[in-house]
Amino acid sequence: MRVVLTAAARLDVTEAVGWYDTRLRETAERFIDEFDALVSRLSQNPWQFPTVDGDVRRAGFRRFPYGLFFCVRQERVEVLACFHASRNPRRWN
Repeated sequence: MRVVLTAAARLDVTEAVGWYDTRLRETAERFIDEFDALVSRLSQNPWQFPTVDGDVRRAGFRRFPYGLFFCVRQERVEVLACFHASRNPRRWN
């Protein structure tokens, strides 16, 4: 299944990578690698992740305190946001 990011989700990911990059480039690269792996898991089986609000689901990163919030829309997975665990996930509403 194809995974697409909304403009807001792309901005979230860019900001997270930028934050890690200012501290340690290797950590930013690990974040990107984990993001890519999570997107791959979403494309293979998005239903493995729990719903958190209506049809919105959350896929958590394994080594970073982030989650991808997404919806399954016909033949694609639409990522709405990439949030740090300390942020309010209702922002995308």
